[in-house]
Amino acid sequence: MTRAWDAATYDRVATPQLEWSSAVIDRLELRGDEHVLDAGCGAGGVTEQLLERLPDGRVTAVDADADMVDKARAKLGERVVVLHQDLAELRLDEPVDAVFSNAVFHWVPDHELLFARLYAALKPGGRVSVQCGGKGNTAAFKAIAAEVAGRPEYRAAFEDWDTPWNFAGPEETTERLRAAGFTDVEAWLEDRPARPPEMRAFLHTVCCGPYLERLADEQHDAFIDAVLERMGPDPVLDYVRLNFTAARA
Repeated sequence: MTRAWDAATYDRVATPQLEWSSAVIDRLELRGDEHVLDAGCGAGGVTEQLLERLPDGRVTAVDADADMVDKARAKLGERVVVLHQDLAELRLDEPVDAVFSNAVFHWVPDHELLFARLYAALKPGGRVSVQCGGKGNTAAFKAIAAEVAGRPEYRAAFEDWDTPWNFAGPEETTERLRAAGFTDVEAWLEDRPARPPEMRAFLHTVCCGPYLERLADEQHDAFIDAVLERMGPDPVLDYVRLNFTAARA
């Protein structure tokens, strides 16, 4: 999880992520007094929704991006402990009752290691509820971005480069969770096409971010223009979400 994020823009444009989060939180069936880990809190917008479900509880939030951590700390204040950590190296001072994560785990290359870290962070009987990009996520968008990246003016920047996303399926995720020690595992895919209100800014900050990091600053606008043109007059992001729940015995 090493890419740099524009936290202020992400906080403004991440409408789909906010819309997805409520159902993920619901699946934890919180009483309201738990200690919950927000694994990949971003700028803290979804963390605020989690806090609303915990009037007598507390949240520890973790993110690997320094700008996101600063934004989340400013937004959440003393209500939440926000830690700057890579989830693959997660270390908490005390175990939590539950783990929540929304639109994050597809940025983590090693899910086996990630799930082992989450298992270690949970109390016995603790629960996990997660949603992230799954198998087939943004396939149409990725095909368009690959076509644009292959054009002569950009091609050299993408030689020997593979996209950074880890879009896993439910079967392999179930196996990895069980191998980490989790029980009561359920995993499934869900189509969630999205039209963010600020599509250009959303592409620049979220979907095209890994591509833009390989290009010169003066090439960014033209790359986004080309992607948007190929997406057509009514651009839609073909999101496929991997959902899963599990428990620590």
